[in-house]
Amino acid sequence: MTGQTSTPRGLNSELLALPQLREAITAGQITTVMLALVDVQGRLKGKAFDAVYFLRHFVDSPGEGEMCAYVLATDIEMAPLTGVELAGWQTGFGDFRVLPDLASARLLPWRPGTALVFAAAVTPDGTDPVQVAPTAMLAQQINLLAEAGLSVKAGLEAEFVLYRGTLAQAAGQGFQGLTPVTADNRDYSLDHPAGLVRYLQRLTEMLRRAGQPVEAVKTESAPGQVEITFPYGDPVEAARGHLLLKHAARAVGERMRLLPTFMAAPATGIGSGLHLHLSLWDDADAPQMADPDRPGELSETGQHAIAGLLEALPVLAPLWAPTVNSYKRFRRNSFAPTRYTWGRDNRTCAVRVVGHGPGLHVEVRLAGADANPYLALAASVAAMRHGIETRLAPPEPVKGNSYRTTAGSPLPATLREAADLFESSTLPGTLLGEDVVQHYASLARAELAAHDSRVTDVELQRGFAQT
Repeated sequence: MTGQTSTPRGLNSELLALPQLREAITAGQITTVMLALVDVQGRLKGKAFDAVYFLRHFVDSPGEGEMCAYVLATDIEMAPLTGVELAGWQTGFGDFRVLPDLASARLLPWRPGTALVFAAAVTPDGTDPVQVAPTAMLAQQINLLAEAGLSVKAGLEAEFVLYRGTLAQAAGQGFQGLTPVTADNRDYSLDHPAGLVRYLQRLTEMLRRAGQPVEAVKTESAPGQVEITFPYGDPVEAARGHLLLKHAARAVGERMRLLPTFMAAPATGIGSGLHLHLSLWDDADAPQMADPDRPGELSETGQHAIAGLLEALPVLAPLWAPTVNSYKRFRRNSFAPTRYTWGRDNRTCAVRVVGHGPGLHVEVRLAGADANPYLALAASVAAMRHGIETRLAPPEPVKGNSYRTTAGSPLPATLREAADLFESSTLPGTLLGEDVVQHYASLARAELAAHDSRVTDVELQRGFAQT
């Protein structure tokens, strides 16, 4: 495995400036460039170009790529969505253009000789971003927040469960009866089996060499569960880092016969989250969540932001909890929230205020591991902006066990309930645009339809011999 993931000698192993990219391609150290778009599920989709062609077509000339627009209009199994304007049988499944962000170029050390470049989807005439693209949605919310003289910084905590074996073996078992890499609760443990130690070391090394250093790694309470924390900073880079983590986690696991899953609830009683740490800053890069005159207290801006999160995120749930499985994570005494509440350093709440002094910020604990980080961040930034612009006041913080309180409305029990609220409320359209609401409502309905028509193992277990 060592030879398969080594960095070419003399080549910077982090982000590649344009001269470095050109030199590495010319020298034959990079032979393939993957041009990657982020789809609605939060996966990397695109094409692998010959590196010399990429250099000539995209770097030496202002070239543009093309992809079928359905890349942003499918369900999780790549079946085309119905009733969406972007792409479908009624449009003939035409292309949109993709523009490379050359500043995002980086090596993928888990794929020898390969660089990755993120891309943005634009309309066929090349003039406007595709508004329903996750990257465009986050960019729009960041720009709208900037108009109010504010910026957001983000840090993501990503959880996933690691199983023994390969994807082919798991599929052959119907993804049932899998063996986690650890058998018990190893939360905060520093004693891990040798195979897990090697996997985590290799994973963090691969990410560092791809320009995405990890802040910390810890094992969690569920068997085989791992949490990766990334450094705080630019929200777009935070989202990109999460996608790189998923890509690297699977590639490293494949070589070591270990299988990660980013399902929100991969087994009954197990939940994996994607926690968003968010703070607001002014044009002078001064923190705005804490009150400078009252140490440890929230500023008015911070209070408005929290109120916005509690009012808007309930009607934006399909963006941060996009699958039927997402809602099986929300249960009592699970460290996942069950009501829209907030509290100070309180992990039973949906929004946790944490940090000290000027580092005071919020942790939004709603999204699961299956969330698209661009959409979860876009929804959260839009919600904070809503609270600030309308000067909302938050309710009283919850002290103690939020699972026992009646404060705050309950989270939706199902995706169907969340989708109904998403479509019936006027706020999502106001914050994100009606085209976005229509597109992601169609995605939620497709997810529901796929489940409604299938017989599950639970139905067979409960009903086969008893009816």
